[in-house]
Amino acid sequence: ETDLIQRRSLHLELVDRIRPLIVESHLAAGTKVPERDLCAQFDVSRTPLREALKVLAAEGLVRLEPNRGAWVTRVTVEEVREVFPILGVLEALSGELACANITDAEIGAVQVLHDAMVQSYRDRDLAAYFRINQQIHRAILVAARNPTLTNACQALSARMQRARYAANMSDARWSAAVAEHEEIMTCLAARDGKR
Repeated sequence: ETDLIQRRSLHLELVDRIRPLIVESHLAAGTKVPERDLCAQFDVSRTPLREALKVLAAEGLVRLEPNRGAWVTRVTVEEVREVFPILGVLEALSGELACANITDAEIGAVQVLHDAMVQSYRDRDLAAYFRINQQIHRAILVAARNPTLTNACQALSARMQRARYAANMSDARWSAAVAEHEEIMTCLAARDGKR
């Protein structure tokens, strides 16, 4: 797996570096993507950066405008209302399939991530919490053993990451999210897919 990561395309590596900048609002919604600055920051040429921006545009995080560059999109209430119910159904299905297919070792790995996520919650480190939370969702998707489901879920999840990040900002919502994850771990361990 380490070899795969090392052989990844440069533009995909850039996607993974730029996406959090957008999700965490370091690149603010409605602003122009500072291509020259990003090239300097990551020590890359314009070509892989532009390829990365095409991927981020496909995910709905940026909008490409001819002769005007790339712009960080805004998350609209309409988009959230449209996408979240679909994402909820897909994530429920991934949880159900994961319970049917997950190995003990995978449950152990998710538990390690969960414990780290809870610690980031206690430390009030939202960025770390959010990053680990995404790793947990990804691990559950992988355990579902359904590549079509994984692709569909990841595409919609990318569009909703900023809304999720903002929603978890309130203490009440953040606390509820941690409690929900405790329940997810209980269900995974019991392999209770329906629940």
